[in-house]
Amino acid sequence: MDIYQALKKDHVVVRELLNDLVNLPEGDKEGKSQLINEIRDELIPHARAEESVFYNSLRSLNLTKDIAMEGYKEHMEAETLLRMLQLQDKTNMDWKNTAQKLRQALEHHIAEEEGRMFEAAMNNFTEEEAQMFGEAFEKLKPQIKEQTIVGTTLDMVANLMPPRFSELFRNSPNP
Repeated sequence: MDIYQALKKDHVVVRELLNDLVNLPEGDKEGKSQLINEIRDELIPHARAEESVFYNSLRSLNLTKDIAMEGYKEHMEAETLLRMLQLQDKTNMDWKNTAQKLRQALEHHIAEEEGRMFEAAMNNFTEEEAQMFGEAFEKLKPQIKEQTIVGTTLDMVANLMPPRFSELFRNSPNP
């Protein structure tokens, strides 16, 4: 599966989970908590693997660097909203508005990614490279899913670093 198919497949899953969450009755605390965890388990590994494999490849090209950096920014915004949802789940604060904002932010991100970003990538990478990216992406996701919030946050930081520094950071004993 190439990177475009792999990303689209994940986008469908996340959209369905977000729609389920937004449409959940207010009093369904157990369902809400379960859906938030499922969204986290899909979204965070997807984002970190996508950044590492796809965005960093785009970022290495001067023509597509800005598009990749916009993707990073949108990932951080979505993750912030997800973390707010996780806290609201624990504190019984109003969560519907945050869930709707997260869905809206991700709908915008997915549209940009499947539009401008995919187009830029298809113009700069071969089908073989897209296939390799897809395989690497799928291989990374389960590894990332096993990490704690600290581990995935450190991965986000490493993904944003220039490649010559990110490898040093990843391989250091105490990042």
